Amino acid sequence: MSHEIINFPYFVEPKGTLTPFELDTEFPFEVKRVYTVTGAKNAVRGAHAHIIESEVFVCVAGSVTAVIDDGETCKKIDLDHPTKGLHVKTMCWHEFRDFSPDAVLLCFSSTHYLPGEQNYISDREEFYKRLRDLES
Repeated sequence: MSHEIINFPYFVEPKGTLTPFELDTEFPFEVKRVYTVTGAKNAVRGAHAHIIESEVFVCVAGSVTAVIDDGETCKKIDLDHPTKGLHVKTMCWHEFRDFSPDAVLLCFSSTHYLPGEQNYISDREEFYKRLRDLES
């Protein structure tokens, strides 16, 4: 499967809430990079697949819709709580849209930043072509 949902613990206290991310036990890979993403109104972020990199996405504030396409199934997944993580594996098209005004997407990556064609497929038709090539 090209993606999976990860559920993180969530603690409610009189002073507020706490969602811990245990990087040694809760993650399917060793985390090399952490970054945040926000989106302007009507923005689409991501819109690519990775050749090498896996990522976990958690919307820690607000909400955002992830569009996940593995070449066979395309689905929308709402990320709207800091306990819900989306693990996107290699060769899975992913994009994020419908950011609420207060949305902050926290992203955990299995690699340091790898720019360009060594890691990114930014054309969806090229992504489908590479999937077909892998199957043959």
